[in-house]
Amino acid sequence: MPRAASAHSIDTLLARRVQRAPRGTVFTPASFASLGSRAAIDKALQRQVAAGHLRRLSRGLYDKPRHDEVLGTLWPTVDAVVRALTGKDRIRTQPAGAYAANLLGLSEQVPAKVVLLTDGTARSVQAGPLQITLKRTTPRDMATAGRLSGLVIQAFKSLGAPHVTPERIQRLRQMLPHAERARLLNDVALAPAWMQPHLRALAHEEKST
Repeated sequence: MPRAASAHSIDTLLARRVQRAPRGTVFTPASFASLGSRAAIDKALQRQVAAGHLRRLSRGLYDKPRHDEVLGTLWPTVDAVVRALTGKDRIRTQPAGAYAANLLGLSEQVPAKVVLLTDGTARSVQAGPLQITLKRTTPRDMATAGRLSGLVIQAFKSLGAPHVTPERIQRLRQMLPHAERARLLNDVALAPAWMQPHLRALAHEEKST
């Protein structure tokens, strides 16, 4: 069997991976699990932070910062953090709450706390000013994960029945291609009863007058 990698070689290999990664990439110690022990990886990550190649976002979470000429150093995107958190387990996630509504343009509020439903382990992390919570949920909620229907269902839940107005439905109709909207009909039964007429209205082509 091959000998365990030395601390020096772990440092070198980890540094090489960081150097090759695009700016904005987020890492956890698990991202480098194949290189050696957790203790050795933690020390190598600390050295990358000290050298300015990585930024420590919170315990066990690091990024290779992006820079903008006007805005300066940027925080990582939600997607980048989620990719790092889900890692090799490839768990599914589904945006929920105000984050789902914001993604669809139904709310101008940019939430400081992002909630994603998951069929994996529940956890919450801080990434700079952003708090991301992975909330374990039911198979029914995850049945539409990764599809437009899942995003729309969670966004409408966040808004609440009184606020799913004809104006908001019309805005979505104009923004989303008909082919994508039509697929909502496949998942209508997975939505709460009060929401189903709204999904059907969104899915169908508007009749010309």
